[in-house]
Amino acid sequence: MKFGALLLIGLSLVVSSFSLLENHSEVKESIMDRKSGIKFSKMTFQDAIRQAKASGKLIFIDVHTSWCGPCKEMAKTTFTDTEVGKVFNQKFINLKIDAEEDADGPMISKAYTVSAYPTLLFVNSEGKLVRKLVGKQSKEKLLAAVASMK
Repeated sequence: MKFGALLLIGLSLVVSSFSLLENHSEVKESIMDRKSGIKFSKMTFQDAIRQAKASGKLIFIDVHTSWCGPCKEMAKTTFTDTEVGKVFNQKFINLKIDAEEDADGPMISKAYTVSAYPTLLFVNSEGKLVRKLVGKQSKEKLLAAVASMK
């Protein structure tokens, strides 16, 4: 009798661990999907300028703050979109700069007259502003803005 009960408990543990593994796979796939969006580099603005000169790419800068709701929403939606990621990872050196917390934040904000968040900057290898978008952008608006910069 005890053996039967132990066997039953053991089987239910095995079944429940398979269920946990399935859920783990779903979570892992969800995380993988997020990784298909824009890949933001952790570098200084000056390093990005050097990399832009060497690669011939423009620099895309998401200027945000920790308290900005629309910034957080874009980080979760627009920036994690696969199509957006494909375009931005191919065409740009991508930076996320917190206007208040990052070392380059105040300088970038002043140099490019950032007064609202999010502000999205497209800058060439000379540091010259090519395009500036202010406010939350949908996937469609962001991709259309990039397409019009050709």
